[in-house]
Amino acid sequence: MNSQLGKSIEKIAFVSSRTPEARAARDHLSALYGDVPAEEADVIVALGGDGLMLQTMHRFMNSHVPIYGMNRGSVGFLMNEYAEEGLIDRLRKAVATTIHPLLMEAVDIDGEVYTARAINEVSMLRQTYQAAKLKVTVDTRVRLEELICDGILVATPAGSTAYNLSAHGPLLPIYAPLLALTPISPFRPRRWRGALLPNRSRVRIDVLEPDKRPVSAAADHIEIRNVRSVAVAEDAASESLIMFDPDHGWDERILTEMFRY
Repeated sequence: MNSQLGKSIEKIAFVSSRTPEARAARDHLSALYGDVPAEEADVIVALGGDGLMLQTMHRFMNSHVPIYGMNRGSVGFLMNEYAEEGLIDRLRKAVATTIHPLLMEAVDIDGEVYTARAINEVSMLRQTYQAAKLKVTVDTRVRLEELICDGILVATPAGSTAYNLSAHGPLLPIYAPLLALTPISPFRPRRWRGALLPNRSRVRIDVLEPDKRPVSAAADHIEIRNVRSVAVAEDAASESLIMFDPDHGWDERILTEMFRY
């Protein structure tokens, strides 16, 4: 969903990464606009890079408090441009987008079950020099009996510009009801380049030969080692709110990325 807040913005909470640049920005902005605890805020302003933005979105998931990022990091795809002047007006004009995460359920070789959420992607990677052997099932139907590769990932539209893009996966418009299933350095079948799936799909990936060819699974920054199977589906009951300036929103960023070379 895409909308403006439609309410007054009086209380701002500032969070920042640990870099000197981000901390200095937080000090300056707090002095100009005040700083309240996040649980009391109308808006949370995150100062840093994309990593800080992801952490903030996880931290305040389901709080219904929108998050507006300003870039004090390196890449900043999830961030707006940094400026100290006119912040209240920018926040009032910013457009809020609702992001639903993926829910990962991973089972390791000892039978332990782990759950974690991912805003960008759930990825699986080989742990040793040997390629992983995986079986891919979508909605109870086996689609690949054996995929030999370095790994595989399931990306949201929000995450399609991150690891998924590096793995030559498709870029997805932010409102597309799709997930990208993308192999990482596939060996067999060599020509398989992945699939676009409805966001209602449930993907299960089983590790073949998990003792000989160990595989780890990660949901954004949470990693589980030595997994035996991983199930991934969109968690429609959970959400984070991210805000962009109206003249440089997420749709525009993705279109710009699509036409780069």
